[in-house]
Amino acid sequence: MTSITVPTASENIALDPIDRRIIKASQEGLPLVPRPYQALARNLGIDESDVIGRMERMLETGVIRRIGAVPNHYKLGYAANGMSVWDVPDDKVEVLGPAIGRLDFVSHCYHRPRHLPDWPYNLFAMVHGYNRDEVENHARDIANLLGEADHGHNILYSTRILKKTGLRLTD
Repeated sequence: MTSITVPTASENIALDPIDRRIIKASQEGLPLVPRPYQALARNLGIDESDVIGRMERMLETGVIRRIGAVPNHYKLGYAANGMSVWDVPDDKVEVLGPAIGRLDFVSHCYHRPRHLPDWPYNLFAMVHGYNRDEVENHARDIANLLGEADHGHNILYSTRILKKTGLRLTD
């Protein structure tokens, strides 16, 4: 499955009718075929190059925030999925986050605000493994990468899969 994420309503971005049709047709995911934009275009009665050009423009302008794969890690055999949470210096997040995000066992990494005194963590990285030992080894790899910037961390394991969706157009 793929995911199309569109901006929040508060951003108030005007869309023309064709852009809206493209978003509505793709917001549940692109077709799982060799040429998904061609299939989308055929269903909408427009040219594939028009779909691609419009989606590129919507990405550039922020109408669509991202287009990406949304794998079901459990179906792929990754039974242990843990959100690793890290307390790192705020002034190092811009460098450390992308470094962690490039690791092959991390699906996404992002900065979030701390909520002191109960929640000191400001950098989150989703780590996937076939079992918890593998996830914990990956967390050690991240700790080694962070070095002295690791002021504490934890792993929050998934207990069930949640539906991952962005904002949906309804009209």
